Amino acid sequence: MVRRGRVGRPGVRRGLTVGAFALVVLFGATGTGLAVPPPPPNPSDSELDSSKAAASEKAGEVGKLTNQLAQAEQKLSSLQDDVELKQEQAMKALVDLQTAQDAAAQAEQAAQAARKEADAAAGAIEKARQDLKTFAAASFEQGSTVGSVAAYLTADSPKDLLARAQMLDAIGGSRLNALDRLEQAQTAKSNKDAAARKAVEVAQQKQDAARQAKSGADAAQAAAVQAQQSQATQNQQLEASKSSVEQQLYAAQSKVNGLQGQRQRYQDWLAQKQREDEERARQAALGKHPSGGGGGGRPSPAAGSSIEAVIARALSQLGRPYAWGGGNGSGPTRGIHDGGVADMYGDYRKIGFDCSGLMIYAFAGVRALPHYSGYQYTSGRRVPLSQMRRGDMLFWGGPGGIHHVALYLGGGQMVEAPQSGSYVRVTAVRYGGIMPYATRLIG
Repeated sequence: MVRRGRVGRPGVRRGLTVGAFALVVLFGATGTGLAVPPPPPNPSDSELDSSKAAASEKAGEVGKLTNQLAQAEQKLSSLQDDVELKQEQAMKALVDLQTAQDAAAQAEQAAQAARKEADAAAGAIEKARQDLKTFAAASFEQGSTVGSVAAYLTADSPKDLLARAQMLDAIGGSRLNALDRLEQAQTAKSNKDAAARKAVEVAQQKQDAARQAKSGADAAQAAAVQAQQSQATQNQQLEASKSSVEQQLYAAQSKVNGLQGQRQRYQDWLAQKQREDEERARQAALGKHPSGGGGGGRPSPAAGSSIEAVIARALSQLGRPYAWGGGNGSGPTRGIHDGGVADMYGDYRKIGFDCSGLMIYAFAGVRALPHYSGYQYTSGRRVPLSQMRRGDMLFWGGPGGIHHVALYLGGGQMVEAPQSGSYVRVTAVRYGGIMPYATRLIG
């Protein structure tokens, strides 16, 4: 009975399986000769070089688009700041307009009151004049007007004459004085009315200026919002282009990996064939057939124990939805409630991975990792970022702790489960907020 690798440990190299099969045939119970399996495909060096060049070109495009997107994001952030500034300026203009309108209304009320007072003063003067005319006419008719001969001739004595003259003079003088005071009051009221009208004019000018400022601020705000929306559209187009090229990069990398895998299987076949030839020569020298148990190879290595197997497992999940709390050593799982952003995106209804869950799945054949990026940071040997290499884990965080982890692919690229609402993807390494060390579990 042929002994196979342990069940449930993916990632056993195809070449070793082929080699094991060859040994079974070579040392089988029949003992009827030696059988060599057909060679697997062996891609040419030109095919490998071409596929690597294509992947490198796509990686360059991704890097270029990443830089463009970073610049666009910075511009969008600046435009957002400008929108917020224009919004505040529009609010200031609105407040100023309301203040000017209130001041104009108060000035108009004051002008109306001044006009009423001036009109009342003019009416009082006109009435006083009429009273003075009536007094003068009555005095003349009765012979009592100052200067009337009858008023003095009818006096009984010089003393009476003097008294009558003083009385008439006092009455006439008091009326004239009152009329003079009324005219002065009218002048004051008219001045006040003129000042009030001037205040209304100034208030209306300020109101017009404030209205124009409000219109200008609104226009500036609308222009800023339009610019922001236009930039956001450009960002979306850049993001779509970057995502498309990333998929092309993944396809190119997959082709490279596939060709390299074929080359590795072919080399394994060659090595196995050499061992078979050596064994055939040895048996021929001994002049006997090999026994059934003499050629058993070593057990297959643990599934996923190589860097390429780890990376292949991670890349096999590209496009899988992000689900907070999702993922284990067997694959994607349903997300869990977080009471916040993840719930808003419905992560608890999705089957997928979060960042640390993807690492658990990728390294399942190497080590059982905890479902927390902070613990994963200390789960292996830490190396400076300047020495990071393919298969290392990269982390992001700060004084408050680790908040994200990704798997480094080499060439400035990484695979990650980014955040709620997104998907497992290959992207350029982000150095903002990155931790100073990478964590290495293999090698």
